[in-house]
Amino acid sequence: MKNKKTFDIVLTAFFLGIMILMSVVPFLGFIPIGPLNATILHVPVIIASVVLGPRLGAFLGASFGVMSVINATTRPSALAFVFSPFIPIIGTDHGSWKALIVAIIPRILIGVVPYYVYKLCRRLSKDKANGVALFIAGVSGGLTNTLLVMNLIYFLFKDAYGKLIDKGADQVYGAILAVIGTQGVPEALVGGLLTTAIASILLRLNRKNETEIL
Repeated sequence: MKNKKTFDIVLTAFFLGIMILMSVVPFLGFIPIGPLNATILHVPVIIASVVLGPRLGAFLGASFGVMSVINATTRPSALAFVFSPFIPIIGTDHGSWKALIVAIIPRILIGVVPYYVYKLCRRLSKDKANGVALFIAGVSGGLTNTLLVMNLIYFLFKDAYGKLIDKGADQVYGAILAVIGTQGVPEALVGGLLTTAIASILLRLNRKNETEIL
């Protein structure tokens, strides 16, 4: 049990360190694309969810969310007001606490959803398609991030987002779908590929530790 706990702690610290590095180095963790920032910070969270479980995955996801708030506050983009309560909403002189919902809640779920998707896929395949299960889990984590973030932006900041992209109220959701398709889907596929490659190795190490304990 001691070896397993040590493995979990070390791996959690490693993932957290990687995420901090990615978040503080410009254009590494948060990559400006138009008014939005593309990101690969969700990948360590997804891998942690699959390898370490939903509890530690949720912790790293919450850390990702806090990093998003800090990044939006210290390096604000045009859309920073949806991720930081300290950035004024377009057309106002104040921010909104609702930004914390957008920045943090979806990121926590990135650390939870892939674990259960992975377990379900393994069960359905009778443990015969681990690579496929990992890929689907990785994609599910990426889509969890993009779908929840973009839909929360729509429901909580629709008018301000419409002003930012110069779209009428009836055109905003079409623009949301365009972002999901052009940015969210590639991010999800990258998440799937990296999760398959990295998590398979870490799961083998994890199983080795469990065997040694027994």
